[in-house]
Order: sequence, then structure tokens, then C-alpha cells
Amino acid sequence: MTIAAAATVSVSPVTPAVDLAVIKARQQTTWASGDYGVVGVTLQIVGEALCEAVGVEAGERVVDVAAGNGNASLAAARRFANVTSTDYVPALLEQGRRRADADRLPIAFREADAEALPFADASFDVALSTFGVMFAPDHARAAAEIARVVRPGGRIGLACWTPGGFVGELFKVMGRFVPPPAGLRPPTLWGTEPHLVELFGSRAEDIRCETVPFMFRYRSAQHWMDVFRGAYGPTHTAFASLPADRRKDLEAALADLLGRWNQPARETLVIAADYLETVITLA
Repeated sequence: MTIAAAATVSVSPVTPAVDLAVIKARQQTTWASGDYGVVGVTLQIVGEALCEAVGVEAGERVVDVAAGNGNASLAAARRFANVTSTDYVPALLEQGRRRADADRLPIAFREADAEALPFADASFDVALSTFGVMFAPDHARAAAEIARVVRPGGRIGLACWTPGGFVGELFKVMGRFVPPPAGLRPPTLWGTEPHLVELFGSRAEDIRCETVPFMFRYRSAQHWMDVFRGAYGPTHTAFASLPADRRKDLEAALADLLGRWNQPARETLVIAADYLETVITLA
């Protein structure tokens, strides 16, 4: 390369190195904090809707990836599929197990990392994930793992919060107080069609995306605040990590967010939070 040519080459800014192992360990601690199941059970309708969108059939082999307390697992089992529910937080798997026992649903539970699933290639007909795999720090690796364990012609169903919806805004507010690690891709990218095409396009025969609202319904803004501060891992951890004055600032910022998003003329809290429902058919 000549000196003149070199002068025309733009130099890209250096991206900070991301230690994904450290980030994953912190995430695991975060999701094990609080009591996610208190929030998780309110999202059950999403698992039901996703199973309908994917068309889960009786007898199909289904894996729920980053299952949390098992919403999609339970929904698939209600359709008489053969379900394996996975998560890397044992306490959440135990919550799912207790729910399955209460409903007399046969589900296998297995501790597993979404980025290193302990299953052979093409082990399942369907993979599901509701607000789970989107939090894996290595997006490409998690997507590759999900696609790997599903047979050719099988389906992948995803429900992921959108960046411009209420939960996307919630993460932005919390990020002002507890910034995410530099260089980490935001989880809400999974709630955008171009990102999913980037992750799965080379493996897919078809990708269908639809933006769907989930309705948060709480007694009041303060009720939502109390539940999320005590039970939802990211919010619980954010408050716990801040000094007292900053906790008050975060609470005020969240109160403002809830006020802006709450439907008008409501005595209770009713917020429409968009998520992207995606069905991928593998080639």
C-alpha cells in the first residue's frame, strides 16, 4: 500500500474487549437474585401464544431454551409435546418443576447454558424461548446452538422484547444508572427482524416476525415498582448496587417512565409492552 493510499484509509475505533465468561457469570447471579417467578407467571400468555404461532403438535420433541420458570415449557406440554425445559439458573428450573407437578404435566428439566446446549444435533422438532435466549451475551453462538439442536425443517419460536417498546425503554433507563459492559450487544436486538435475519438467515427457509403487545397489569405504578424491585433480577440488582441517593433517583426515573407509558384515565397500571414474536423454519 502506498503512503497516499494509506492516508485515505479510515481507522475504525477500537472496540473494547468483552469478557463474555465474566458477563455470563454476572448475568447468572442477576437472574438468580430476587424471585423472577413472581414476574414470570404473569407472562404465561406469551408462552401459550408462541406455541400457537409455532404450531406445536402432540408428540413433537420440544426444547425450551433459557426457560426461566417454564412458561413456554408448560404451554408446549399442555399440547402433549415431549418437552425438555432448560435454564442455567437451577432455582428457576425448580420453580418450573413445581408448576409442572401442580398441573400434572410430564416435563424433563435440565440445567443448561443457551450458548452450549448439551444435546446432539437435530435432537428436537421445535425450540422455544420467551424472553430468555435474548439475554445470552454471545448472540451468534446462542443462535447457532438453537439452530443446531433442531432438525432440518423444524421450527424455532422466539418472543423477545423490542428496543422501542416499554421494556426496551426500561432497560435504557436502568442503563443510565448501571451501564452495561462496554462492547456488549443489547439483548433487545433480538426484538428486531434485521438482527434475527443476520443470526438465522443462512440456516432458515422462512422467518416470520410479528410485533405483539403484552399487557402489564398491576394495581398501581407503585405496585409495579415494588414487584420489579423485589423480584425481577435486573431491577433488583440495579437497586442493590446503588447508594441510597442514586436509588431514589432511579426510583424517580422509573416512576416517570411508568407515568409516560401507563394508559390514560386508568386507576390501575396498564401498559402495552411490545415484543417480537418470531417463527423460524429451518432449511
